[in-house]
Amino acid sequence: MEKIRQKITPFLMFDGKAEEAMNFYVSLFDQSEIISITRYGADGPGKEGTVLQAVFSLNGQEIMCIDSPVQHNFTFTPAMSLYVTCDTEEEIERLFGELSQNGNVLMPLSEYPFSEKFGWVEDRFGVSWQLNFEKS
Repeated sequence: MEKIRQKITPFLMFDGKAEEAMNFYVSLFDQSEIISITRYGADGPGKEGTVLQAVFSLNGQEIMCIDSPVQHNFTFTPAMSLYVTCDTEEEIERLFGELSQNGNVLMPLSEYPFSEKFGWVEDRFGVSWQLNFEKS
Protein backbone atom coordinates (compact mmCIF):
# COMPACT_ATOMS: atom_id res chain seq x y z
CA MET A 1 0.00 0.00 0.00
CA GLU A 2 1.36 3.40 -0.98
CA LYS A 3 1.85 5.88 1.83
CA ILE A 4 -0.04 9.14 1.38
CA ARG A 5 2.20 12.13 1.98
CA GLN A 6 0.86 14.90 4.20
CA LYS A 7 0.47 18.15 2.33
CA ILE A 8 0.91 20.30 5.44
CA THR A 9 3.31 19.30 8.22
CA PRO A 10 3.81 21.21 11.49
CA PHE A 11 7.45 22.27 11.90
CA LEU A 12 8.92 22.98 15.34
CA MET A 13 12.18 24.85 15.86
CA PHE A 14 13.95 24.16 19.13
CA ASP A 15 17.07 25.59 20.74
CA GLY A 16 18.95 22.36 21.53
CA LYS A 17 16.04 20.35 22.98
CA ALA A 18 14.45 18.84 19.84
CA GLU A 19 15.35 15.24 20.63
CA GLU A 20 14.25 15.53 24.26
CA ALA A 21 10.93 17.06 23.14
CA MET A 22 10.36 14.36 20.48
CA ASN A 23 11.01 11.57 22.96
CA PHE A 24 8.60 13.18 25.44
CA TYR A 25 5.82 13.66 22.88
CA VAL A 26 6.19 10.15 21.44
CA SER A 27 5.90 8.72 24.96
CA LEU A 28 2.53 10.46 25.47
CA PHE A 29 0.59 9.31 22.41
CA ASP A 30 -0.28 5.83 21.13
CA GLN A 31 0.89 4.84 17.65
CA SER A 32 3.73 7.37 17.77
CA GLU A 33 7.36 7.10 16.75
CA ILE A 34 10.49 8.95 15.75
CA ILE A 35 10.72 8.34 12.02
CA SER A 36 14.09 9.88 11.20
CA ILE A 37 16.83 11.99 12.74
CA THR A 38 19.72 13.70 10.98
CA ARG A 39 22.27 15.24 13.35
CA TYR A 40 24.81 18.01 13.03
CA GLY A 41 28.33 16.68 12.68
CA ALA A 42 31.60 18.04 14.00
CA ASP A 43 31.77 20.49 11.10
CA GLY A 44 28.63 22.36 12.24
CA PRO A 45 26.95 24.75 11.82
CA GLY A 46 24.98 23.40 14.80
CA LYS A 47 26.32 21.85 17.98
CA GLU A 48 27.57 18.34 17.19
CA GLY A 49 24.91 15.70 17.85
CA THR A 50 21.95 18.08 17.95
CA VAL A 51 19.09 17.71 15.49
CA LEU A 52 19.68 19.07 12.00
CA GLN A 53 16.28 17.72 10.96
CA ALA A 54 13.92 15.10 12.33
CA VAL A 55 10.49 13.72 11.63
CA PHE A 56 8.26 12.09 14.23
CA SER A 57 4.64 11.07 14.27
CA LEU A 58 2.03 11.45 16.98
CA ASN A 59 -0.83 9.04 16.38
CA GLY A 60 -0.14 9.21 12.64
CA GLN A 61 0.34 13.00 12.40
CA GLU A 62 3.84 13.73 11.17
CA ILE A 63 5.73 16.65 12.65
CA MET A 64 9.16 17.94 11.66
CA CYS A 65 11.63 19.60 13.99
CA ILE A 66 15.13 21.02 14.19
CA ASP A 67 17.59 22.47 16.67
CA SER A 68 18.37 25.87 15.22
CA PRO A 69 22.08 26.71 15.19
CA VAL A 70 21.11 30.40 15.10
CA GLN A 71 19.89 32.23 18.19
CA HIS A 72 16.62 34.00 17.41
CA ASN A 73 14.74 36.77 19.19
CA PHE A 74 11.59 34.63 19.12
CA THR A 75 10.33 31.27 20.28
CA PHE A 76 7.01 29.43 20.30
CA THR A 77 3.82 31.36 20.93
CA PRO A 78 0.37 30.17 22.03
CA ALA A 79 -1.05 31.86 18.92
CA MET A 80 -0.08 28.61 17.15
CA SER A 81 -0.89 25.41 18.99
CA LEU A 82 -1.33 21.69 18.49
CA TYR A 83 -5.01 20.75 18.97
CA VAL A 84 -5.67 17.28 20.35
CA THR A 85 -9.07 15.60 20.36
CA CYS A 86 -9.04 13.16 23.27
CA ASP A 87 -11.07 9.95 23.23
CA THR A 88 -11.61 9.65 27.00
CA GLU A 89 -11.61 11.77 30.14
CA GLU A 90 -8.68 9.70 31.39
CA GLU A 91 -6.70 10.60 28.27
CA ILE A 92 -7.31 14.35 28.55
CA GLU A 93 -6.46 14.33 32.26
CA ARG A 94 -3.26 12.34 31.67
CA LEU A 95 -2.12 14.54 28.76
CA PHE A 96 -2.97 17.75 30.62
CA GLY A 97 -0.98 16.58 33.64
CA GLU A 98 2.06 15.48 31.64
CA LEU A 99 2.15 18.47 29.28
CA SER A 100 1.62 21.07 32.01
CA GLN A 101 4.36 19.65 34.25
CA ASN A 102 7.09 22.34 34.39
CA GLY A 103 5.07 24.31 31.82
CA ASN A 104 2.29 26.89 32.00
CA VAL A 105 -1.46 26.40 32.20
CA LEU A 106 -3.10 28.87 29.81
CA MET A 107 -6.67 27.62 30.45
CA PRO A 108 -7.33 25.17 33.30
CA LEU A 109 -8.82 21.79 32.51
CA SER A 110 -12.52 22.44 32.93
CA GLU A 111 -15.94 22.60 31.28
CA TYR A 112 -16.39 25.61 29.00
CA PRO A 113 -19.37 26.85 26.94
CA PHE A 114 -17.70 25.37 23.83
CA SER A 115 -16.52 22.07 25.36
CA GLU A 116 -17.39 19.46 27.99
CA LYS A 117 -13.72 19.33 29.03
CA PHE A 118 -10.96 21.50 27.64
CA GLY A 119 -7.49 22.62 28.71
CA TRP A 120 -4.75 24.71 27.10
CA VAL A 121 -1.14 24.34 28.19
CA GLU A 122 2.31 25.45 27.17
CA ASP A 123 4.70 22.57 27.81
CA ARG A 124 8.21 22.82 29.27
CA PHE A 125 9.62 23.29 25.75
CA GLY A 126 7.30 26.25 25.03
CA VAL A 127 4.99 24.35 22.63
CA SER A 128 1.29 25.14 23.10
CA TRP A 129 -1.34 22.36 23.23
CA GLN A 130 -5.12 22.64 23.22
CA LEU A 131 -6.73 19.49 24.61
CA ASN A 132 -10.40 18.76 24.04
CA PHE A 133 -12.79 16.01 25.11
CA GLU A 134 -16.45 15.71 24.23
CA LYS A 135 -18.60 12.67 24.91
CA SER A 136 -20.08 11.25 21.73
